[in-house]
Amino acid sequence: MSIQKIYARLARLKVIIQTHRIIKHMKKDIHPQYYPKAKITCACGNVIEVGSTKKTMETEICSSCHPFFTGKKKMIDTTGRVDRFKKLAEKSAAKKKTTKVKSKTEKKKAVKAKKKDK
Repeated sequence: MSIQKIYARLARLKVIIQTHRIIKHMKKDIHPQYYPKAKITCACGNVIEVGSTKKTMETEICSSCHPFFTGKKKMIDTTGRVDRFKKLAEKSAAKKKTTKVKSKTEKKKAVKAKKKDK
């Protein structure tokens, strides 16, 4: 048997001995209860079963209803801010249509005309 094989066996035995010591000296009754079939319920109605230390959990958004995963746009508007923004955007768009954009030369002519009137 070569020296390398002996060192490899010793290393394996050392790991086994160390892990045995760790397991042997673990404290009892300090770990929380583990539920292998815990249920996560989403607001959309989707139920997911996972392992957890809590028996049931509730979430507002999950992978089946989140826009990033579904590719669909979904507006979550709780205080009416989206509607308010849309109204402001419509007002500014209407204002831009009614006012004519002047070029620099037209602005300079308007300023000169005002100075002549005075």
